Amino acid sequence: MTPTVPSDVLRPGPLRPALRALAIASCLPYLALKAAWIAGSRIGIPDGSVLLENRAVTAAANGLTVLMDGAVIVLALLLTRPWGLRVRAWLLTVPMWAATGLLAPIMVGFPLHLATGALGGSSTRDVSDEPFLDAWVFDVVYTGFIVQGTALGTLFVLYARQRWGHLWQGTLRELPSAATGPRMRGCAVAGALLALGPAVMHVLWAAGSTRALPPRTVAERSTDFRVLEAMHASFAVVAAAAVLVLAFRAVPAWPLRPVLAVAWTSAGALGAWGGWMLLATLLPSSDDANRATAPLTLTYAGAMISGLLLSCAIAALLRRRDT
Repeated sequence: MTPTVPSDVLRPGPLRPALRALAIASCLPYLALKAAWIAGSRIGIPDGSVLLENRAVTAAANGLTVLMDGAVIVLALLLTRPWGLRVRAWLLTVPMWAATGLLAPIMVGFPLHLATGALGGSSTRDVSDEPFLDAWVFDVVYTGFIVQGTALGTLFVLYARQRWGHLWQGTLRELPSAATGPRMRGCAVAGALLALGPAVMHVLWAAGSTRALPPRTVAERSTDFRVLEAMHASFAVVAAAAVLVLAFRAVPAWPLRPVLAVAWTSAGALGAWGGWMLLATLLPSSDDANRATAPLTLTYAGAMISGLLLSCAIAALLRRRDT
């Protein structure tokens, strides 16, 4: 896709620089913590934490997450500098898809966690007999993620509206048939069907089932756990429904922009978060009680693949509409 603006100058104003500074500043506490841990510091890590058991794996994971959070800084610059309008679409949209998918569950889940605690519900930290991180680390890190998501998401909306705003004007009725052709509909249907598996499993876990869960997870289930599982089930259902609505123009009078925004966010959450959790299940563990089961691994793999398929359907729609 090519820019719709005749120049490579972003529209002036104080909002973009302020959001860029906010996005970059919100990365610093997380990056500082990770750098300290890589250097050998134990700040925020209590005695007996699982993070101290396999230092090589922990260091590798910390290095990966440093790169991921560093990518937020690059994206903040790309979305606010003139050269950002000349970047190929996929070089921007792929990392933004991943950022959206990883940050959206945190932006929804952390406030739910706080609300659950305020209403007297239990959290994993309350029922766990194995320390992980000091409580203040979660508050600092997740607050930073929420600020990152808000600032970066707003910057992306401003950028995308300037570069590709013509692609989501009008209603579903006005979508040309070529934009929702066989390839797009095929991806949408396949992704929606595949999303049923993860959605059902998350609903079962939210309802109290222990099927496919590792023993330690079963022992540490809490109100928090069930609420977050319900959230992940909702992302799967909403992603499938929103993309199917786009593919078949199911409600012709609906405006395209909000449906597309919901589809993009929820499909990203399904695919990127599923991929992140799949990676976590594949990491070596010396604790049999914490080792992922095969059905659990398949659940996350299904979430990742279905999210990718649904996102490919969205990309196909936008690509065909831009031709």
